[in-house]
Amino acid sequence: MQTSELPDLAHTDTKPLHWLATATAMAAVIAAAGALQPDPVASASASTPHRTATRHGTPTATAPDPARATFPLDCAGLDSTVAKQATGDLDGDARPETVAVVHCAAGSGTPPSGVYVLTNGTGTTPRVVATLVDPAQKMSIGDFGVRDGIISATLLGYSSTEVPRCCPDQREEVTWQWRGGAFVRATVPAPAGA
Repeated sequence: MQTSELPDLAHTDTKPLHWLATATAMAAVIAAAGALQPDPVASASASTPHRTATRHGTPTATAPDPARATFPLDCAGLDSTVAKQATGDLDGDARPETVAVVHCAAGSGTPPSGVYVLTNGTGTTPRVVATLVDPAQKMSIGDFGVRDGIISATLLGYSSTEVPRCCPDQREEVTWQWRGGAFVRATVPAPAGA
């Protein structure tokens, strides 16, 4: 073993006081990290849309469950299917609404969809408060979501009855936003060069 010509450094000779100082510093770092965690309400993601908390100690509101709703959809004796759903506070009242894409449960083909906004009614039955796309329009819904109070969807349609129902030949990107007591629809312009 080769000995060093340098004097022993203070940090290489540990004493109980050094360990106590290190443990205290680590405890302070852990406590600070715990205090700096993000607010769980503010960091909720789209994968956890069914519960929204409000501030100031009010109880957590639950989004309407579309499986419990009755939709204004004539399926001629067939059941209806909730194909897609998204939740969010659409009108700024700190209570979540649910937007549901619903169509008849057809055995084949692409049945037209309806897009409905639900709020919590009395009891456990949600109430349809708006129809954004009526199945009579003969459209299906592609991409769909709710973010920051804005509903967005890709509407897929047909230019004529000659176009097979499997293969829509029209596409429109739209949004709806609650303004002045109603859902206002806007068309999203196509990207330049598209």
